[in-house]
Amino acid sequence: MPLAGEKIYMINGIVNYVKSSIEEMKKVTWPTRKETYHYTLLVIGISIAMAIYLGAFDFIFQMAFQYVINR
Repeated sequence: MPLAGEKIYMINGIVNYVKSSIEEMKKVTWPTRKETYHYTLLVIGISIAMAIYLGAFDFIFQMAFQYVINR
């Protein structure tokens, strides 16, 4: 069980962390609405492309496995 001094030290650490985080967030350059829209479309497009790519390989390997087993 922490002592009173240790509790104050922990609370001060948390307060300092939150203050530092707020100051750092003020320095962040946020993307514009247009940039966010385009990045979102890019992520969705890449996700769909990867799904098709992996699905195609899965299908090919499944067909090859079935061919080997049924042979």
